Amino acid sequence: MKYFFDTSVLVSVALLNDSRHGTSLSAYLRADPKTACCAAHSLAEIYATLTRLPGNHRLAADQALLFLDEIRSRLQIIALDSVEYYECIKSAVAEDIVGGTIYDMLLARCAVKVGAEVIYSWDARDFARLGQEIAKRVTTP
Repeated sequence: MKYFFDTSVLVSVALLNDSRHGTSLSAYLRADPKTACCAAHSLAEIYATLTRLPGNHRLAADQALLFLDEIRSRLQIIALDSVEYYECIKSAVAEDIVGGTIYDMLLARCAVKVGAEVIYSWDARDFARLGQEIAKRVTTP
């Protein structure tokens, strides 16, 4: 079975004080590049989130990079090519999807591209807007 990790789960892995840390970490530690993946775009989202958290929760840039290195060793990184990226946006227009939901759609497209049967996310509601084919794959860790 192939697992896809959404950004929300990976951020929870990095944050020891996150209420979902333990569950996210458990799923993450079972992952390997043969069975689990995430989107290349998630690396940028994780970096942006971890380096802009409030107060003492914020990670320094080099600490965030160390975590991204760990992700790269444990998960296969999936990227869309320029045609796939554009086709995803075109589909969003056809399905009347606007705003930030396009980012969830791009992540979902990466999951479909690699054949992931399970999409781990703490934002299942966001993925539900992308149709039943995606929604049925989404679960919390």
